[in-house]
Order: sequence, then structure tokens, then C-alpha cells
Amino acid sequence: MSVRHALLALLSAGPKYGLQLRHEFEARTGEVWPLNVGQVYTTLQRLERDGLVASDGEDEGPQKGYSITIDGSRELTDWLQTPPAAAQPPRDELLIKVLVAAQVPGVDVHELVQVHRRHLIELMQRYTAVKADAPEDDVALALVVDAELFRIEAAVRWLDVADARIERLPRGPVDTPPATLPTRRPIAGRLGVRS
Repeated sequence: MSVRHALLALLSAGPKYGLQLRHEFEARTGEVWPLNVGQVYTTLQRLERDGLVASDGEDEGPQKGYSITIDGSRELTDWLQTPPAAAQPPRDELLIKVLVAAQVPGVDVHELVQVHRRHLIELMQRYTAVKADAPEDDVALALVVDAELFRIEAAVRWLDVADARIERLPRGPVDTPPATLPTRRPIAGRLGVRS
């Protein structure tokens, strides 16, 4: 998440004070990303230094107003239109746990997968309850909850696939010494993306 660009987006609707930006940011992001007011002012100072926002020149404090500049509008547009970097898979903790567990003697990977799967299903149920209790017009909260539900559902599906793939492996310890394992090109290179 880019707080810098989120503040530029809020300022694109018109000038605002720092505290106002903090409250609007939290409201527009479904109140799932609380911002420290110090973070807001630090970000605004950097944006002003970079020429992306201008202040009304008043003294420092909660009543100092900020507005977006032409360069800030360009920066915001560029950020909105630039796809997120996907050069390589994210360092997902669940992925790492399953990969590592598959190599640890005595670990039942199937049971490990089921533990994480149950946790994710419970999390999905909690998010579904939050969505059901939310007012219909709270679009920000609905979009955040939908994004989390899709992300969790994808993780559950991946666990199911991983479990099935690992189940098909031959039983017994892996006795290939690490020095003789084949070297592989990083996945970013396989996707034709420079890392």
C-alpha cells in the first residue's frame, strides 16, 4: 500500500488539512489501515519537498492546508496506471512453511496443511460475518472484505493443490544431499521478467 499515493488521491478532490486526510484515508479504506497522524505529516512533508503537494504556508500543525500540484497529479496518474510489480512470487509465509515442512523428517505435511486450511476457513467465516453486518452503502468496507475473501479462498485452493501434489510424492526421506540438487533459474527469469 502506498500512503503517499493515497494522500495524493485524497488531495485530488481538493485542499485538505493533515488530520482531515487521516480521517478520510481510514474511512475510504474501510478502516482496515489505521494511520498514525505522524505518518501523515511526515508523508506530506516529503510530498511537499518533492513538489507534489503545496501547503498554504501557515504554521505547522493540524490547521495547515495542503493541495496537490500539477506534478502531483501526474505522479498519481502514473501510479494508478502502472500495474503492480509481479516479477517474482511474493515471500508468502504459508508457501515457505509448506515448502520447508516437506523437507523436515517426521512432519506430517498433510496435517500441517489441514491446520492452516482450518484457520483460513475460520477467517473466511469471520470476514463473511463482517460483510453481512456492514451497511449496504459502505462500499469501501465491502471492497476490502471481498479482496480478503478472494485472497483467502485462493490460499485455500492452493493448499488443496499442494496437499494433493505432495500426497503423490514417493514416501520416505529425501536423501539427496543439497550439493547435488539441480540448480534452477529464478522464477522471475522463467517468466521473462528481470528481477
